Amino acid sequence: MANSPQAKKRARQNEKRFQVNKARRSRIRTYLRRVEEAIASGDKDEAGAALKAAQPELMRGVTKGVYHKNTVSRKMSRLSARVKALG
Repeated sequence: MANSPQAKKRARQNEKRFQVNKARRSRIRTYLRRVEEAIASGDKDEAGAALKAAQPELMRGVTKGVYHKNTVSRKMSRLSARVKALG
């Protein structure tokens, strides 16, 4: 357990930041799930719209430090390729 006032404050800040990041990750996963479901249904228009909605959320995750830039780039690339392949 934290003893010094600084360590106690850091523990409080870490907990708060953890909750915020957890909510962000959850929100991003929801957008990704919508894209996955649209791809599974085979509806190219719906999948494209879902991907377009997910893109800014993913990038926001990068700017907020939840995900690494390359991770999001890889996810976007793979999803885009799958949507494009629906034909």
